[in-house]
Parts: sequence; C-alpha cells; structure tokens
Amino acid sequence: MGVLIDLHTHSTESDGTDAPAELVRTAVAAGLDAIAITDHDTTAGWNEAERAVRELDRDFRLVPGAELSCACPDGTGRTVTVHLLAYLFDPDSPALVREQSRLRAERRERLREMSRRMAADGFPVDPDAIMAGLPPDSPGGRPHLARALVRGGTVDSVDEAFARYLGSGGGYYLPRTDTPVHRAIDMIAEAGGATVLAHPFATKRGPTVGPEVVAELAERGLAGVEIDHPDHDEPTRARLRSLADELSLIPTGSSDYHGTNKTIRIGQETTPPESLERLVARCTGSKVVG
Repeated sequence: MGVLIDLHTHSTESDGTDAPAELVRTAVAAGLDAIAITDHDTTAGWNEAERAVRELDRDFRLVPGAELSCACPDGTGRTVTVHLLAYLFDPDSPALVREQSRLRAERRERLREMSRRMAADGFPVDPDAIMAGLPPDSPGGRPHLARALVRGGTVDSVDEAFARYLGSGGGYYLPRTDTPVHRAIDMIAEAGGATVLAHPFATKRGPTVGPEVVAELAERGLAGVEIDHPDHDEPTRARLRSLADELSLIPTGSSDYHGTNKTIRIGQETTPPESLERLVARCTGSKVVG
C-alpha cells in the first residue's frame, strides 16, 4: 500500500464531530499518512491538530487549510455556490482575517435566527444552548441545528434534517452572503496559499459550474480540482481528470470526512503524493506539520 493522503476533512470547529486532535488520531488509526484539516471558513482547529501531530510516535503530516464558501458566476448569468479548499496560507493575513470575521458573525446570526424560528414553531430546539455550544471561533452552521433536531427526536439523521427543514427548499432555510470566488482566490494567493475547487461537478449538491468556468478560475490562479470525491461517479471523475490535464490543474482526492455527521469514512478517497508536493511547492504562507 502506498502513501495515503486525505486533503479534505472537518472537525468540531466547523461541522464535523471529531475534535481537531481526535481527527488526527482517527486518521492515524485508519492508516493514513497525511490529512488536511479544512474546516468551513475558520482556522481555529489548526493549533490543536498540530499539537496532536507532534505528540504522535510515528511519521504523520498535517496540512493546515480551510474550506471557503464562495459565490461564483456560472457562465449563464446566474450565481451559484462553489467551495474552495485553501491550503497552507498565512492565517494572520489581514484581508483573510477581516473576511473570516465577517463570515463568522453572519453565519452565527443566521444559525441563531433559524433556531429561533424553529423554536417559535414548537420544535424541540434551544437557540441559546445551540449558540453556547459552538466553539469560540467557529462560524457555526446548519449541521449544529440539525444535530439538535436529531437529539430532540424530530428527525433520525442530519441528512433527514436537511432534506425536510434546513436545505434550500426547506421552510427554515435562510440565505447567506458568500465570498466572491475571484476575491477568495486572490485573497488566499496573497496569503501565500493555494486553492483547489472542491467537488466541482457534484450535481447532487445543487447547481454546479461548467468546464468553461473552471478554465476561467484556472486563469485567475486556481491551483487544482478535487476529482476523487464520494459525490463524483466514475464518468464525472474521467471528465474532471481530462479537464485537469488540459488546464494543468493539480488533481486531488478527498473523503470530505465529517465524523458521524456523514457515513463517509476518513481516507475513503485519497490524493496522490505528487499532487500534495505540487501544492506544497506553490505555498509560502504556512508549512506542513510533521
């Protein structure tokens, strides 16, 4: 078996169920050699995860990162949501700190208002308890409300909560203001990092962009595309691999692990070691740990 690398995982600092240190231990127990911690719009888990790596008695690499929610023109006059995996950037970059502070405040208010509306309609959720349970630097999000609905017996799973109440077609969904994708690419580049387009053709998640938009983002400075992902079938992966070759984008693979919030196991999809090395070579903002 070769080197196993998973470049897309989440901790309790966003919408995963493993604390950052536990995330590292879970990866080691699964036989992985490296992971990226990519919580949504926050770097709050980096330090705890780094300490956990330094306490290990075996070689293991941690790639500090984040997953950024972005608004992107889809080439037809509409705007869709895309996600950028940002790696090895300087977390103290002023522009990035300002944007993450804005996002965190907005996400928290959105979560509070959705919780309030559900509580007012008789759902067994406590908005104050949900907000108090968030890590200090976490933006919070719908999965926290979904887990409260599971605990209250309203639904059997987080997926059911999204399907019935919290998804874009649900009665309690509220929109959010994401970072414009071009600004996000520029911001991460200025912070010494690199960006990879996460699950770009995962149509089961909603509207996606087409190849021409990916090409435009590559011209802007996008470094790679996530090809091997649980939400991509084999024909989709083949199309993305061809596109990555055409545009000289770095191909990656990742589980998008969220702990017990999803059924995906850590390391279910992996990244070739040469792809990680290509990403590392582009970055000056922070370093791989381990």
